[in-house]
Amino acid sequence: MNLPNGFLYPLLLFIQLPFCSSISTITSAHPVADGGVLVSQGETFALGFFSPRNSGRRYVGVWYNKVSEQTVVWVANRDDPLNDTSGVLSINGAGNLIIQSNASSTPVWSTNILAPLTNNSDSVVAHLSDTGNLVLIRQSTQETVWQGFDYPTQTMMPFMKLGLDRKTGLKRLLTSWRSPDDPGFGSCTCRIDPTGIPQFFLYKGSTRWWRGGPWNGVRWSGVPEMGNNDGFFKVTYVEDRDEIYVMDSILNASIFFRMVLDESGYIRRSIWHETNQRWVEIWSAPKDRCDNYGRCGVYSYCDPNQNLNEECKCLPGFEPKSPQDWYLRDGSQGCKRKRADLMCRNGEGFVKLERVKVPDTSVARVNMSLNAETCKDECLRNCSCVAYTSADIRGGGRGCLTWHGDLVDTKLYASDGQDLYIRVDSIELAKARKSSNSIKGTKRTLVIVTGPTLLVGFLLIIFYLCKRRPNIRGHWGKQSHRRMLLFNLATTHKDYPEEDGHDVGERNVDLPFFNLRDIKSATNNFSDKLGEGGFGEVYKGHLSSGQEIAVKRLSKCSGQGVEEFRNEVLLIARLQHRNLVKVLGCCIDGEETMLIYEYMPNKSLDSFIFDHTRKALLDWKKRYEIIIGIARGILYLHQDSRLRIIHRDLKASNILLDGEMNPKISDFGLARIFGRHQTQANTNRVVGTFGYMSPEYALDGLFSMKSDIFSFGVLLLEIISGKKNFTSYNDDPLSNLVKHTWDLWSEDRALEIVDCSMGNSWKELEVLRCIQVGLLCVQGDAVDRPTMSTVVFMLSNEVAIPSPKQPAFVVEGTMTSTCSKNEMTITMIGPR
Repeated sequence: MNLPNGFLYPLLLFIQLPFCSSISTITSAHPVADGGVLVSQGETFALGFFSPRNSGRRYVGVWYNKVSEQTVVWVANRDDPLNDTSGVLSINGAGNLIIQSNASSTPVWSTNILAPLTNNSDSVVAHLSDTGNLVLIRQSTQETVWQGFDYPTQTMMPFMKLGLDRKTGLKRLLTSWRSPDDPGFGSCTCRIDPTGIPQFFLYKGSTRWWRGGPWNGVRWSGVPEMGNNDGFFKVTYVEDRDEIYVMDSILNASIFFRMVLDESGYIRRSIWHETNQRWVEIWSAPKDRCDNYGRCGVYSYCDPNQNLNEECKCLPGFEPKSPQDWYLRDGSQGCKRKRADLMCRNGEGFVKLERVKVPDTSVARVNMSLNAETCKDECLRNCSCVAYTSADIRGGGRGCLTWHGDLVDTKLYASDGQDLYIRVDSIELAKARKSSNSIKGTKRTLVIVTGPTLLVGFLLIIFYLCKRRPNIRGHWGKQSHRRMLLFNLATTHKDYPEEDGHDVGERNVDLPFFNLRDIKSATNNFSDKLGEGGFGEVYKGHLSSGQEIAVKRLSKCSGQGVEEFRNEVLLIARLQHRNLVKVLGCCIDGEETMLIYEYMPNKSLDSFIFDHTRKALLDWKKRYEIIIGIARGILYLHQDSRLRIIHRDLKASNILLDGEMNPKISDFGLARIFGRHQTQANTNRVVGTFGYMSPEYALDGLFSMKSDIFSFGVLLLEIISGKKNFTSYNDDPLSNLVKHTWDLWSEDRALEIVDCSMGNSWKELEVLRCIQVGLLCVQGDAVDRPTMSTVVFMLSNEVAIPSPKQPAFVVEGTMTSTCSKNEMTITMIGPR
């Protein structure tokens, strides 16, 4: 079984031999053989030999002794496993811990730090502490001569230091495992970089992947969540002449707390929940696309709360280095001064950018004797100083942190963060002072392009495409139809209703266009196929920046796919929500029509809940989070976005899962925009998926927000049960999941639908509430179904919920799909 990247790792499963002994100390006379276990005094941790995931390779490691899911936190012989169970961990004559097998006198691993002992009385012993630290102690002086905490593996434990010993040069850093079944040194590391002002970094190989930022007196600047620990732990940061380190201290010895760097490059802090017997994640990083180091280039900042195509913004007083690339949403080259010749002259000053992760401090300096006002004056006097902020945010701020080089990797937060003061010239400062609204962190640098200019640009693109393909000029068939999408996407679409007095279609689509050559290169000529749907095939690829993408390629024989493509572009380019899939751009070239999305490593929800092997990876907590996430995404479409969107094809395969298993609603090809005061529409072309269609839509072509509510109700029941709606029960061909659930609910046996693969992770009242909400959503009469805002409220709060009425059951259907037509037959029973 393959675990998806970043999911439930490292809750590792092991085959362990029944141990024959349990000791508390290793001496030269009492080693630990394979099968024996060293247990800490308080029985919190255990040390012994283990084999990860049935690999057969034997390692010496430390794991939690009282945690039901055996979780290794430290490994000795990471790159040198034994291939049999003859291993022994012992202390040799030189006083070193060694691992060797009976078949060889040569150790596969050794502490290798002590000079030979001078006499027999000067012996050493190994002791496993209740913090999980394996220590080697010289008995005559009780001196610790070696400790495992100086050589962390993938897990940072409370009271373990992560940092640099300036006196000895010892670097304490986390290194990921190679894979869940191989604890060898992986490619990901996280450590403190002492250059300039020390910062916390995550590397993939030698590449900076994520920056936690400098210590600001409370937390790493790039980890706002560290300030919210609910009293579970305390974080200590020390920086002096001897060492730099960060250390966690747990405030309750009965709580198990850890930070793990997994093999996919995620840092995760979690606490063991004793009642539910699982690890509860507190925070993780990287969290979003703006966490990618230097994503937007120099002198810019990244705002993850904006549309994917608008996330990069120039800092106040700066403009894009390459306006053309910036317009095409490539911010990698960053920004430059608007008027560099006016810098370091009278009249210049600072503009405040609020709630940010401060830029890379490798080129920064600190002076703790200055306050905010004197820091401003000091920076203004030094022409090389480009920005400043408080070095310590406690008590309103103290100390002076200044930058003397390029500002890189600044990120905007919706809350928390620090205030950063950017040096600007007199003209920019005057603009800021005259503005009725002072520049805030959410202020965007706007590239204003008039409608006629944009239209001319699209026409030039069309002309370019026609010039490249002279052999098909004048042919107004499918190829030209696809090519004309470039024009259609920029012109008025009267088939969309008005919103707030303006025709929605009159708004130009702001979406980058990729050329076919780059997409072929990114996908290795479409060699890595992820899946296939009604639109066409989906391929995995990598942009030149290293970003993973999913390319949705319109089938060449699909006539209706062109309209669905246009529909999706028109909608998704205007929508931005954490539970909606994000589009990076599109490609239209001759016969090729493609949409480019961010790659979702865990693919779609149906690949988990309907897979007998993988469904066990989704416990109730994660399924409940997925349900809430989908509900909030639909609420955004129905109520909170600037457009009112009816999706019309909500189903498990259209819910994608990111690296953290967050749900993302996808596939807006069948979606429709409603006016603010519109409640219902009618169509002669009923499209969608059996099992998820509401009865009024399937039979009469009527669709509304309540149609999506019905689909959500079916999806909710599928997530709880792990079964498709068209699963038959009790050998009844007219039965399905909705009818089966209703029958059980009527007999007070609704919990029988719960997916047994979740074990005991689910809470009875929480699951019952979800089942009841699901049945309310699939009621036969659309008027009886709740709105999505009510659904979200009922799911999130312990409130009284009305009793559901009998649902509608779509129990029989056939659909055949070709490139030219769809046929559908539905039989309904139950209320109409």
